[in-house]
Amino acid sequence: MVTSAFAGEGKSFCAINLAMSIAAERDTHVLLVDADVARPSLPRELGIESSRGLMDWLTDTTLDIGELVQPTNVDKLSILTAGRHHEQATEFLASESMGQLLDHLSDRYDDRIIIFDTPPLLITTEARVLAAYMGQIVMVVEAGNTSREAVKDALASIGSPEVVGMVLNKSRESRAVGYQGYGYASN
Repeated sequence: MVTSAFAGEGKSFCAINLAMSIAAERDTHVLLVDADVARPSLPRELGIESSRGLMDWLTDTTLDIGELVQPTNVDKLSILTAGRHHEQATEFLASESMGQLLDHLSDRYDDRIIIFDTPPLLITTEARVLAAYMGQIVMVVEAGNTSREAVKDALASIGSPEVVGMVLNKSRESRAVGYQGYGYASN
């Protein structure tokens, strides 16, 4: 799961880049799920048509998930779009159907890393609901803009003991000291 405290911190950008990096590895496939159902951006960013997807399956579990997962122009990277907007998105994401979908995806696509791009934690409730299902969480933090308190509040809202990694995004300061391209940050 890739999330942030607020909108505009670059979580979708990081989710796409993480997915592409993993898909570039030998013998590794990635399924990128646009779970930011209120403001989906992945189809636009990846240059694919938004179509039926996550919310459509959650509202009609008889749909074939294989028909909803779309290929991209990146070899070994596919996407499940957010699908149609639904007023009860949070309830569907917290429903038994979501657990069934995750089981179904894990079984059907057991050869893939599944990455969820979710909404910001402090703006909507969807990300907090999804966090309960995730094995690892990456939180994107915008350098120089997201306060320490907002980061603490966002992490506390997850209420999950799962592994949480942090990505400092949009940093303009470079104080790396290194040797032949390898470095470490100095203070």
